[in-house]
Amino acid sequence: MLANDQLTALDATFLELEEADDSAVMHIGGALLFTELPGGGTPGIGQVREHLERRLDLLPRYRQKLCAPHTGGLSWPSWEADRRFELEAHVRHATLPSPGEDGDFLEWISDFYSHRLDRSRPLWEIVLLDGLADGRWALVHKTHHCLVDGVGSVDLVGLLLDAEPAPPDSSAPHSARVSASVDASHGWLSYLSAPVGLLTGAGVAAARAGAHAVMHPREGLERSRDMIDLLIRDELIAAPRSSLNVPIGATRRIATAHVELQELRTVRSALGGTVNDVVLCAATGALRELLLARGEDPPRQGLRAMVPVNVRSEGDHGDLGNQVSSLFVGLPVAEADPLRRYQLVVATTEKLKAGGQARAASALTGVTELAPPVLHAGLARMLFAKRLFNVTITNVPASPGLVYAFGATLVDVVPIVPLAAEHALGIAVVSYAGGMTFGLCADRGTVPDLDVLTAGIVTSLNELAALAHATSAAR
Repeated sequence: MLANDQLTALDATFLELEEADDSAVMHIGGALLFTELPGGGTPGIGQVREHLERRLDLLPRYRQKLCAPHTGGLSWPSWEADRRFELEAHVRHATLPSPGEDGDFLEWISDFYSHRLDRSRPLWEIVLLDGLADGRWALVHKTHHCLVDGVGSVDLVGLLLDAEPAPPDSSAPHSARVSASVDASHGWLSYLSAPVGLLTGAGVAAARAGAHAVMHPREGLERSRDMIDLLIRDELIAAPRSSLNVPIGATRRIATAHVELQELRTVRSALGGTVNDVVLCAATGALRELLLARGEDPPRQGLRAMVPVNVRSEGDHGDLGNQVSSLFVGLPVAEADPLRRYQLVVATTEKLKAGGQARAASALTGVTELAPPVLHAGLARMLFAKRLFNVTITNVPASPGLVYAFGATLVDVVPIVPLAAEHALGIAVVSYAGGMTFGLCADRGTVPDLDVLTAGIVTSLNELAALAHATSAAR
């Protein structure tokens, strides 16, 4: 048994969001693409299952299920051992239909992420997908967010990754080896859970901060002012109406855009700001193109993005998952000039980071933890309402160097953003080994034009690169 088997209010939030609306699918995950094995071919499903079986005891929660499939009542559900647990039911094999091109792959994972996990079983699944062009293969997985919060800094994918093609002992179920692999992969769990960072453990930090405020009243007063400011600007003053915030279905459409990380660093160096500012500006330009293509006037106040941020102090650097909050960033989609658009993004993020909005978001989340289970669902939905934000955008680094599985090189990562009700689009960005992948997750019915967004990201980055080159040449 684990030390604490009862779900926290934060864990239960992701169950409640699904229960409130059939369109909300609250699992997180990603698709990891590999080259063929050094000797050719792909690993067999038996090999993957055996590998995980030897190491799954490091993640005991993955053998547990919910004691009740729904929330509510006077207490949260607890985790209990699944006495009928079968690894074969969670680790499956599939072959992509020929010719296995990138479009076929994206269609397959779009369908995979459209289906909810079975709450009568442990809430995770991983698929070994072969049949991709050029001998490539993939590990595609999803885990319910209520499960991931309880795992810690090591996740399922980390058990399969190595820091080198041929680790010293690839068969031993040794925790030190697994930890080294996860460190080398730079914390896969942190990026997979980042898209819903507003509720990922932020309330725990807020609860601790509440006790701290009693001893430090001046800080408590500042926190209160920050939260009031947040409520006025980002709740009473609602996010603008948009075709991205309408009733949606549960079927997803996934697309990607690939760029070189150095291109974003060049823009940052020439124009100021951060790499994350470049990401936000690229998304802003793409969203502007999408709205214009739909015949919509981009709102003058801009779209509002929920952007998860790390609020961890230096002393807490080793902790993953309990110290994440969010900024609510206005994206100036009405601005036609790319340089002015970038300057506005930089100014906005600098102001928000200098203020206390991330701290206020943590405190606001902490307030919801005080509600009993029977009342908590309404508060949870409030924090993911379209009134609060239009779109989620998250940017998290993975490993700066190459990592491997079964000797094959990981060549790409497709990150997935879960979509709450009436949020038709989410953007996750992950940097890995010098490359950057924009993973776009959209409702299939309301965003048939996702290709406009992917093209817009590339166009926007090209505009910024041209500005950076001109600025550098003028110096």
